[in-house]
Amino acid sequence: MKTPRFLAAAFTAALFAVAPLGAQAQAYPAKPLTLVIPFAAGGPTDLLGRALAQSMGTALGQTVVVENRAGAGGTLASAYVARATNDGYTLLLHHIGMSTAPGLYRKLAFDPLKDFEYVGQVADVPMTLVGRPDLPAKTPQELIAYLKQDGAKVNLAHAGLGAASQLCGMLLQQAVGAQSTTVPYQGTAPALTALIGGQVDVMCDQTMQTVPHIKAGKVKLYGVTTRERLKPLPEAMTLREAGLKDFEVVVWHGVYAPKGTPAPVMAALNTALKSALKDPALLKRLDEVGVQVVPEPLQTPEGLRTHLKAEIDRWGALIRQAGTYAD
Repeated sequence: MKTPRFLAAAFTAALFAVAPLGAQAQAYPAKPLTLVIPFAAGGPTDLLGRALAQSMGTALGQTVVVENRAGAGGTLASAYVARATNDGYTLLLHHIGMSTAPGLYRKLAFDPLKDFEYVGQVADVPMTLVGRPDLPAKTPQELIAYLKQDGAKVNLAHAGLGAASQLCGMLLQQAVGAQSTTVPYQGTAPALTALIGGQVDVMCDQTMQTVPHIKAGKVKLYGVTTRERLKPLPEAMTLREAGLKDFEVVVWHGVYAPKGTPAPVMAALNTALKSALKDPALLKRLDEVGVQVVPEPLQTPEGLRTHLKAEIDRWGALIRQAGTYAD
């Protein structure tokens, strides 16, 4: 029979064994976090990610370090985070490309619906259709007519397979019923530089990247891809107004963590995300380039997961129709 003294000693030992675990859970986050961006520094997702990292870091009381892991349309970074330790210290900010990857790639090293926990959606970034400064078409209607008549002569730039600019370009070609000569680049920045320099004719790109160049007169603005006109570019027609019925592309973004990240950690991350998306400094910065924070019901794990599944279904059908794949 065990003595009271033995039982007391056993209880004390168990208490000391458990205490560090409880303290560790309560202390989260106890060190800086890493927010992985699947595209090059200076691009639209990077700009959004750095602004978000600063605001989330303030909410969490820790530094959130941005790490760029570009390549393969965002799939390299996604696979990296899917395999990362699921302790809440490695996160992924990805855009619409998370939903197109299953359709674009015959083999993926991750499953968007099985290999992640979902922190929540962040923001919708509109896109613009822009042209080189000396492109003869003066209006969006003239550009659409030119694309329909001589599409093969038009060099349509994009930032690489799976990039939002490529997806928008696919929709544009489908909408006008003509194929252009697509010119891929390794990122948004070099594609936009080529457009400004006149090496290519047109491209779609996110407002976070194009608004400064539009206002500086470095590129010609033909329209925006949203249902309504944008506050920062009130003079720009929507492409729907210009004659492309039902044309709409919005680049949504979400934050992900590796599968199995503990529920209390996920709750802390979601709370920090929601707090960041109320930060006046962040909201002002996003408003200046037409970026809209998503409604609060979408800033949730379920909001992101539901939207991701719907977008996988939507873009998968379009990609199969276009016949665009990567090995």
